Amino acid sequence: MANTVYTPAREGHLAGEIDWDTATIKAALVRGYTVAASHKFVSDVTTAGGTLAATSAALTAKTVTGGTADAADVTFSAVAANASGHGVLVFQSSAVTGGADVAATAQRVICYLDTGTNLPITTNGGDVTVAWNASGIYTI
Repeated sequence: MANTVYTPAREGHLAGEIDWDTATIKAALVRGYTVAASHKFVSDVTTAGGTLAATSAALTAKTVTGGTADAADVTFSAVAANASGHGVLVFQSSAVTGGADVAATAQRVICYLDTGTNLPITTNGGDVTVAWNASGIYTI
């Protein structure tokens, strides 16, 4: 599967249900996942066979320019060594107004990246740094 912005995420941005600037946005390393553009929640990813091998802290230095979302690169610390083929899931972990994480059944998936420089990712027990593309993470 190529990189994708989920259809419900596009709709969520337009309806005010996803807020890149205000909400808590995180990334996760995911393996064993069959991507469907219709997925809406993190629970859809795990139901479809995806295993979240590691989850980041909240993304920092988030920006929006010309319809493109970007943030500071993210490092996952001491990710257990396991199967290759990890993609990166970007999701809103909080309510649209920010705050604490909500249940996986309410965490909104935004995009999935598995194609590009150093993707997919193979973990070896060490740190994994995801350096976002210079042109941004995703564009609406």
